[in-house]
Amino acid sequence: MPSRSSARLAALTVAAVCSAASAVVLTSPAHADSVRVHDIQGTTRTSPFAGQKVTDVPGIVTATRTYGSSRGFWIQDPAPDDNPATSEGVFVFTSSTPKVAVGDAVKVTGTVSEYVPGGNSSGNQSLTEITKPVVTTVSTGNAVPAPVVVDEDAVPDAYAPAGDAAAANSVNGLPLDPSAYALDYYESLEGMNVQVADVRVVTATDPYSELWVTVKPWEHRSRRGGTVYGSYDSQNTGRLQIQSLGSTADFPKANVGDTLEGTTTGPLDFNQYGGYTLVASELGTLKSAGLERETTREQSGRELAVATYNVENLDPSDATFGRHASAIVHHLQSPDIVSLEEIQDNNGAKDDGTVDADQTVTKLIDAIVAAGGPRYDWRSVNPVNDQDGGEPGGNIRQVFLFNPERVSFVDRAGGDPTTAVGVTKVHGKAQLTVSPGRIDPANAAWSNSRKPLAGEFLFRGKTVFVIANHLNSKGGDQGLTSQYQPPVRSSEIQRHAQATEVNAFVKDILSAQKNADVIALGDMNDFEFSETARILEGDGELWSAIKSLPKNERYTYDYQGNQQVLDQILISPAIRRGGDFEYDSVHINSEFNDQISDHDPQVLRFRP
Repeated sequence: MPSRSSARLAALTVAAVCSAASAVVLTSPAHADSVRVHDIQGTTRTSPFAGQKVTDVPGIVTATRTYGSSRGFWIQDPAPDDNPATSEGVFVFTSSTPKVAVGDAVKVTGTVSEYVPGGNSSGNQSLTEITKPVVTTVSTGNAVPAPVVVDEDAVPDAYAPAGDAAAANSVNGLPLDPSAYALDYYESLEGMNVQVADVRVVTATDPYSELWVTVKPWEHRSRRGGTVYGSYDSQNTGRLQIQSLGSTADFPKANVGDTLEGTTTGPLDFNQYGGYTLVASELGTLKSAGLERETTREQSGRELAVATYNVENLDPSDATFGRHASAIVHHLQSPDIVSLEEIQDNNGAKDDGTVDADQTVTKLIDAIVAAGGPRYDWRSVNPVNDQDGGEPGGNIRQVFLFNPERVSFVDRAGGDPTTAVGVTKVHGKAQLTVSPGRIDPANAAWSNSRKPLAGEFLFRGKTVFVIANHLNSKGGDQGLTSQYQPPVRSSEIQRHAQATEVNAFVKDILSAQKNADVIALGDMNDFEFSETARILEGDGELWSAIKSLPKNERYTYDYQGNQQVLDQILISPAIRRGGDFEYDSVHINSEFNDQISDHDPQVLRFRP
C-alpha cells in the first residue's frame, strides 16, 4: 500500500514512538530477560515492561507493514499462556521496511514502548510496541498461529468499565476483564491475528481506504443496514474498523449494508482514527446490498417544506455543484426554504480577506435551475473575516435559499456581522428587528464559531420564523475508545452556551407571540438525546422533530460505525400541536462511499 503516504496515515502511528509527547513511561521490573509476548502485554492496558529492554522475545511473524511511517511487523507467540486477559501478539516497530516475512520464527530484542496515537492530550489508549529492535530469524516457512474468531458470541454487550476515579477516570491500570467488557476483550487481542466472517458494513469506505463492520448483525440495526447510536449508555460493541495491508486500489468500495463475505483476517491494531482496527492481510469479498439514495415526497400546495443541508465547505472551485443541485431538486423535491451550512466565500480557503459568498451561492442556484428546479432567491449575512471558525480563510456561514414563487422573505434593513437581531411586538404579532440578522454575535458563546442566522418568511399570508444554526463542532472530544471512561466531551461547554442563546431568542419570539411558528434548524453537532438538544428544547419552547421518527431511522451522519443525529429541525409548540407535520431524514450521503457531503439533509413539511 505505498500510495497511502498521506498525512493521515502518518498520524496513524507516528515514527517517533518514544517521543515525550506520546510515550507512557511506567515503573518496570529490573529484570526483563527471557520474557514472552504475554508477559510484555500483561493484564492491564499498559505493559509492566514499558521503558525496559527485553531480550530474545520469541514469536512467529503474522503480518508486515511496509508503507507509511509505521513500518514494522507483528509477532505472535505460538505457545500461549492460559490467561485470557494477556494478548499473545505485539507490534515490532522498525521505522524502515522490515526484513522479515510472514511465517518467520524470530527472536526480538528491543525496548518496550507504550505509544499513544495522537499524543497524550488526545486521551487515547496506548499501543504496546517493541521499538529499536534487533531481530534474529530462527527459521522460515512456519505456520501462522490460527486467528481468533471475533463474532457476536465473543464480544461482550457492555462496552467499557468505569474508569478509576483516582486516576482521572483512566482505565489503564484496571485489570482487563475480556468476558465482561468489549474494550477489554479487544485489548486482550491487541497485536494478535484475528478473523471476522460474513460481516455487514456499517460505515462506508472513506477516502483513506477504511470501512467499519459489525460482528453483531442485530445490534441496534437501522432500517437500511447500519448501526444506530441511540444513547451514551447503549454502545454498539460489535463495531470494528477494517484497513488493509494490501494496495489501496484493491480495497473494496463499500456502502452501508454491503457485506464482506467470507473471512477477513489480520492483526488487531489500535489507531487514533477509531481505535481497534483489523489490519487485513486477507479481505473478504464485497457483496453489494444495492443501497439506493432516498427521495422524499413533494410538498402539497398548502404545505411549507423547510430543509437543512450541510454542503461541506462548498466554494466555487468545487466539482460538486451539479450533484448538490440534483440532490436538492430530485431527492429533496425542491423545498420552499433550504438552510445551507458550510457555504464558503468566493475563493474558498484562500485567506485574503474575501468574505462575500455571492459567487458560491449563485453557482449553486444556477445549477439547481439546470437540474430542473426553481430559481431560488437567497439571504445571508457575511461574517467578519476569519471569525466564524471552520476551514481557515473559508469564512463558512449559513445561507437561506427560498423559492420566491412559493415564499416571500421579509427584508428589514440593518442586519450585519456585528448587529444583534431582536424581537418586537407589532399589532400583537412578533417581528424581527432586522431580517436577516444574527443572534447576539458579540456573545462569547459564538467565539470562533458560526453565528445563527434568523429570518422572517411569509407563506400563504402566515409568518414563519426560521433560525439557521451551525453549532460548535465535536472536534477535541475524546473518542469512544479513550482510556478515560466515560470519555470527556469538552466541546459541549461552548455548544451548551450556544444552545442557551438560541433558546433564549426563541423565548423572546414566543413571549411576543405565543402561537408563533418558529423553526430552529441546522447542523447542531449533537445528538437528539444530548444535553445540547435538551437546552435547545428548553421548557417546551422547541422540540426536535427527528424524534417523531422510529428510533432505527434517527440518523443524519455515520461516524466510526455509529449512525447518529447531528442535524436537527426543532419546532415551536404551534407547529407541534397542530400535529400536521412530517419529518424526513433523507439518506443520500452518509451511507455512501461516493458521498458529496458527510451529512444527510433533513426536511420538515407542515401547514402554517
